[in-house]
Amino acid sequence: MWQPDGWGWQARIGLLTPHADICPESEFRAMAPEGVSIHATRVLLGVYSPGGIMDPTIAAGPVRAFADPPEVDDAAELLAAAPLDAIVYGFTSSSYVRGAADDAVLMRRLETRTRGVPVVVPCAAAAEALTVLGVKALALINPPWFSAELSGQGASYFEGLGFEVVYHGPAGLPSNQQAIEPAEVYEWVRRHTPVNADAVFIGGNGFRAVATIHALERDLSRPVLTANQVAFWHALRVSKKRITVTGYGRIFDSQR
Repeated sequence: MWQPDGWGWQARIGLLTPHADICPESEFRAMAPEGVSIHATRVLLGVYSPGGIMDPTIAAGPVRAFADPPEVDDAAELLAAAPLDAIVYGFTSSSYVRGAADDAVLMRRLETRTRGVPVVVPCAAAAEALTVLGVKALALINPPWFSAELSGQGASYFEGLGFEVVYHGPAGLPSNQQAIEPAEVYEWVRRHTPVNADAVFIGGNGFRAVATIHALERDLSRPVLTANQVAFWHALRVSKKRITVTGYGRIFDSQR
């Protein structure tokens, strides 16, 4: 009798996202099965012009500052006023710059403001997913707007957690979030994943990539992870709800 209304009767996931980034919400909603709702709030990131345009290479200063108080802390507290099961901090870049130890500090700091709602940090979620999948050697592919230095910091992040990074680099695609097409991401990842990589991690929550996961896993015969996928997976995990997600990677099979 009734049409779907988007109500989160299974789980409600919150999302802290850079103010002009439309990708995390889109990808979370694509992955969310019926009964899982996504509730986002914006946090100022000083790299955007009106219309979501940013520099071809993002600067390290604003990336680092995104994780600083008070803006993101205040946003987390306001978002947690809603009846949520988990909140995702939707920004990979600051983890690369600040490191895994700082991610743990950030998570604890935000959770002091969310009144018991667990907070998920994508790179920490990626490390957890890699462990669950038994991955040792990793290919790390980053958005075209990441510098070689930032990509190297991402490699150091995962190497510091015990993974071997056998390839890393920004994708050679248009450095424009709104110009990225899944077919281009698929071809780049397929051609640049070395045979000695156990899995691929596509970094960057603003990098449109979840549409490619199924095809890449089929053609590469190994797990493919993305920043938004692992964040969504871990958010469902910490929500302690048994929810089935299909079509977006082997990592979701681990929950069944």
